[in-house]
Amino acid sequence: MPQAGDSQNADSTTGRNETFDEKMDRNWAELLQELRVLQTGVQILAGFLLTLPFQTRFETLDGFELSLYLSNVVLAALTTALILLPVSAHRRLFRQGLKATLVSSADRIAKAALAGVALLSVGTSALVFDVSAGRAAGLIAGAVLLAVLLVLLVLIPSRLRRGVGRE
Repeated sequence: MPQAGDSQNADSTTGRNETFDEKMDRNWAELLQELRVLQTGVQILAGFLLTLPFQTRFETLDGFELSLYLSNVVLAALTTALILLPVSAHRRLFRQGLKATLVSSADRIAKAALAGVALLSVGTSALVFDVSAGRAAGLIAGAVLLAVLLVLLVLIPSRLRRGVGRE
């Protein structure tokens, strides 16, 4: 495996002719861009959730709806923290020659944050459907969205990855 400081190495998986350090820099930049996209989604959902207690209808939430709401708020906060974690780690480990560690850690963190955004989307949609159309509609909407997100975020990327190996 190439090490930091290696001269030009053609990567057989990407076809790029870049050093290990250049590859890590590119991967880090790509991960940060993905985290920016995730952060925007979380901010929108969190902002929506944070406005709800100030609505007059909020007082009519039953125990299940209130629990779902509070779970979504906690999930939004935790997902935000996950998205910020790679940036915080980078600040603390800056210029210590640990870019490969940062990139591999940020990759795992980004996957966890993506799962958090998916669950937050499911929970928020279930809450909206529950309040506006009833418990059954909320549970169905949550289950359907969860199934769709599993296909879109897990199954399709998995199949694409397997397909790359066959080409």
